[in-house]
Amino acid sequence: MPHSPGRPQVPAPPEPGLPAGTRVRYWAGALPEAGPLRPLAAATLASRVGRGLLYTILPLYLTRVVGLSAGQVGLGLTSAALLGMAVGIPAGHLADVLGPRGLRVAVRLAEATVLCGYVLVGGFGGFLVAAGAVAVCESAGEAAEGALIGGSLPPAQRVRGRAYLRAVTNVGWGLGAATAAVALAADSRPVYRGAVFAAAGCYLVSALATRRVPPPAPVRRPPGRPQWAALRDGPYAVLTLLNAVLSMNVGMFTVALPLYIADRTGAPLVLYAGLVLLNTTAAALWQQRASRSTGSVPGAATAQWRAGVLLAVACGLFALADGRGAEAACLLLSAGAAVHVYGELLQAAGSWGLSYELAPVHAVGQYQGVYGVGRSLGQLLTPVVASSAMTGWGWGGCVLLGGLFLAAGAPVPAAARWALARREAQARS
Repeated sequence: MPHSPGRPQVPAPPEPGLPAGTRVRYWAGALPEAGPLRPLAAATLASRVGRGLLYTILPLYLTRVVGLSAGQVGLGLTSAALLGMAVGIPAGHLADVLGPRGLRVAVRLAEATVLCGYVLVGGFGGFLVAAGAVAVCESAGEAAEGALIGGSLPPAQRVRGRAYLRAVTNVGWGLGAATAAVALAADSRPVYRGAVFAAAGCYLVSALATRRVPPPAPVRRPPGRPQWAALRDGPYAVLTLLNAVLSMNVGMFTVALPLYIADRTGAPLVLYAGLVLLNTTAAALWQQRASRSTGSVPGAATAQWRAGVLLAVACGLFALADGRGAEAACLLLSAGAAVHVYGELLQAAGSWGLSYELAPVHAVGQYQGVYGVGRSLGQLLTPVVASSAMTGWGWGGCVLLGGLFLAAGAPVPAAARWALARREAQARS
């Protein structure tokens, strides 16, 4: 989930996997040291400020200014998300062929342009066109961004760098949402439209920052290797699907849990604000620490297995809160949220390690596109699946979700060994 900014602790010694000359620094007046991570961080911050601003105001803009119903907004965004998923893999392949930096810049410029189309929307049809164009650009850009990170950072730094960029993402979303509060307070057509243009401006800044990232050296496809290698990689597909299930924990926390608190427990709804604060603070403080051992395939697989266990335990604690009074429900929900956030951090860190370490160097973008499609599918299904289970079935729905997370995490180490064996067999052939 997008996390609010927090003040991470500054580690004294260089962390494992990051040489002293490239150590990632935190926010205590700090940028990463000179190198690719610095412009990547600047580009990430600018784009996520824009995205946080846009998506905070968008539902109210579309309903109060454009005049759409909430159902039309939900249907349009879901349709756009499905369209975006369809372009992730081809966009990743283009990043491998044309170069990820150039594609990332081009897509970001296109995104800034099509985003302005929201101010021209006058009905449901126009909204579908605008939302679809934005979703296509977002999906293509994420695949290119994954390839750019993978090609710009040395292998030993990819996961740790990605963890740092996730912290930057959290800060950007928080700043964007805080800026959106001005537009929401004004609640007028000119201010909403000005906010859309401001978000587009953030994407332009992100494109300029991305141009400062050194272009990764191109890697030619080895003779005899299939052009669409990611689509033929069975173990990687299995790991992608398992991660898609594990990633559903984010939507469970952001969408289903507040509904569950309101409908099934005696806890005051304001408790959810405290649980979000707990989640965002822990993520800011501990994401890089949770990523320490996930730079290798075995370490990343172990992290995802542990994430499945922790998420199952969290769901069990949520289940115990069903029908409880305020005091007991608050205690159980808080304990569940604390366990959940650690599982969330391990799931994310493990996903980065697996998605990068198992991707051939000539097809990083294509593999990132496949992994991103799986993650998007999980996020798309989560609001319906998790909300229906938790609010409709109460403790039984929570237990069902916990079992789903446990079943998804347990096979990850075996699937990762299968993927490694396949890669070694290909290297010998």
